[in-house]
Amino acid sequence: MMALVMTAPPPARASEIDRATLDRARAGDAMGIRAFVVRYERPVFALLSRIMGPGPHVEDLAQETFLRALRALPAFDPDGAARVSTWLLTIATRLALDARKKRTLRTVPLEEGFPVAGPSNPEAESVRADLGRAISRAAAELSEDMRAAFVLADVHGFTMGEIADALAIPENTAKTRVFRARQHMRERLAGERSGA
Repeated sequence: MMALVMTAPPPARASEIDRATLDRARAGDAMGIRAFVVRYERPVFALLSRIMGPGPHVEDLAQETFLRALRALPAFDPDGAARVSTWLLTIATRLALDARKKRTLRTVPLEEGFPVAGPSNPEAESVRADLGRAISRAAAELSEDMRAAFVLADVHGFTMGEIADALAIPENTAKTRVFRARQHMRERLAGERSGA
């Protein structure tokens, strides 16, 4: 079962906002801006919650993410290499990492951010809760840099190049952080399973 968790493909990427709506948002059109925010608010909140833990600070960081993005949106090149979602989640990631450096926040177990669908019986729920607690403990041991790289890769499906851009690090450093985070998670979760 653990191999399934660690080797699952990254989540399928949702489609980007259509070009006409993006152009309207870039031009400052209120309806275009609203459509832009509505389209990307879920991924931004999900990313920030997973890096920061749930709480009102996530709303503040999401608002700051969109304010910065909307200020910079007219200069965004829709024909460039970066997709809108990658560009926006990069802004959110950098804001979250800066916020974590400025203050220490209480940690919240990851299972709250990773609901798992499946059969609903007491035994399955118990196994799922135990796995969630094990994942949370293992992830809590990761450094902030490794945790951010892990979340971007395995939760949001970023490529190594996109992770490197988001974290402002060389691509090889991104690969190393993701590799070490996955290795740590595998070792810790294997230890949890054998210790059970």
